Formats: sequence, structure tokens, C-alpha cells
Amino acid sequence: MKSTKNIITALFLLLTVSFGFAQDDDAEDNGSVIQNLTPSKLIGKGQVDVKWFNNLYTQTRIANADGDVSSADRENFFTSTLDVFYGISENRRITVGAIIEFRSNTIGDRGAFDVFSFDGESGSARSGITSIAPSVKFVPFKSLSNFSVQSSLVIPTIKSEFDDGVFFDQDGFVFQNRFFYDLALGNSNKWQLFFDLNTEYNFGKELEFNSDGRSEGSFANDSFRLTPGVFLSYFPSSKFTAQVFVQHFQLIDLNNDFEQDLTAVGAGAKYQLTKSLNIEALWSYFARGNDSGLGESYNIGLRYVL
Repeated sequence: MKSTKNIITALFLLLTVSFGFAQDDDAEDNGSVIQNLTPSKLIGKGQVDVKWFNNLYTQTRIANADGDVSSADRENFFTSTLDVFYGISENRRITVGAIIEFRSNTIGDRGAFDVFSFDGESGSARSGITSIAPSVKFVPFKSLSNFSVQSSLVIPTIKSEFDDGVFFDQDGFVFQNRFFYDLALGNSNKWQLFFDLNTEYNFGKELEFNSDGRSEGSFANDSFRLTPGVFLSYFPSSKFTAQVFVQHFQLIDLNNDFEQDLTAVGAGAKYQLTKSLNIEALWSYFARGNDSGLGESYNIGLRYVL
């Protein structure tokens, strides 16, 4: 179904990594903050890490099960995510926190920036807070500080995925585990490789529709998502980095009703504004897919560590 393809593609956008970098007092004497505190590294005890990331995805193409692409009415999905983590470990091995998501979606060939009108127009728009996710991030191996895991339980706060034909967000629980690993290339601190593997298990009530057009349960019930990504960063200076990346997305329905895959490529940049504040911008293009929507995403984020 076209709507299912668009929904899955929109959810995939949430897996696009936000690469702000926290402040590390020990890093100041050996390179920059953005060079040394990759997403694989954790903050210290008593520190608070706040990240605000905004993603606007817009699509006008659809790929069928054979990968053939055709045009479609524009659909837009805006997601604003607030992550707050607190360091509880003296040796920087455990942080706890929560992730809150706000969404604004429009369909029916409305303009890309209509997501910021928040008008809730019947049959074409919905907006509001959609989920909260208690989370823990930890370094499982003391000798491998550049490898970490983030585990989250995503709890939906919405009453229905669909209302009058407009999809809002997944109305089901998600158990998510993300694996982070970074690797410096050479001895000059100019190049870095970063690897991100995201895994999700979706569970809850099966999707059903009421007579009033509202849904109960989730279309993604009893499914598994797997998203590996590779990011290459270059540092022309200690406070600035540019990067390119590729990510692949695979959805496996455990009931064998459908499967989907797609691939995105993109580029971005990050800049250290102050000792504690960083800004980043990221663009991605969904180059190919099977049984999915295809489009582009535009992202901007801030990260602050106190």
C-alpha cells in the first residue's frame, strides 16, 4: 500500500544520526571537542547532555516492490527530537536519560513548509508530541571506550496512527538498541570513521480501523528493523568538520506480510560554537528502495553539555 510505504520511509528518517559533540574537559589539551567526543563516547558523572535535533523530510517519489520509481503527491514529515542524558559513572561508562519526540505531518500535495503551520487541517495535517523513550547508554567493555550501546523503550503517547487518512506516528512500543563505534584514521586527527548499527523490535496491538476512520494499534506490529550506517568525517580545523555517509535500511515483518529496504546517502557539517555548544547541519537523499517512498531530508541540531 502507498500509505504503508510512506509511513515506513518517514519512520526511517528518525534513524538518521544526529552527530553533535559534547564537551570533555580532558579533550581540550589533545585536539578539539568534536574530534574527541564522538557519539561513541559518554559524558562524565554529574554532566548533563542536551541535544535538540530537527528533521524535515519531503517526498514526491514512490518505489514499487521491483524498485521501479514513479512520481507521487508530496508528503512531508517534520520531527523535532529532544534528548536529555545525565552521567552517573565516574569512569564515563553509564548515562541515563529520556528522548521526547514532536511531529508535524502533512499530506495531499501540500507545500514542504506547511508542516510549520501546525493547523491540524482535517484530512491533511496532524501535529503534537508522539512518544517518550526512557534510555540508558553504556560502554560494555572498559578497554574499548570508543564502543558504546544505547538502549531505549519507545512509549507512544498518541491515540491513533491514522485519523481521517493522515498518519501521525507509530502507535506501538519499540525496543531499540543502537551500537556506536568510531575509528581515527592516521596520526593527524584529520579523518575519522564512525559506524552506527540500529536495531528495533516493534510490538504492541495489531492495526485495526474503527468506523470513524481512526486506527488502533500499529502497522509495524511484530516487525524488526535493521539500519547500518558508515560516516566519514574530515577536520580542516579543530572546530569544524565535514562528513559524508551512507545508510541502509531493512524492514523485516515477522508475520511475512511484507518486507522493505532502501538506501540513503548524504553530507553534513558540524561547528563548535563555544566550549559547550555545537551546531550541525545534515542533508540526505534517498537514492533507491523497494516498496518504499523516496525523498530528501534536511536536518539541523544543537547540542549542549553542562
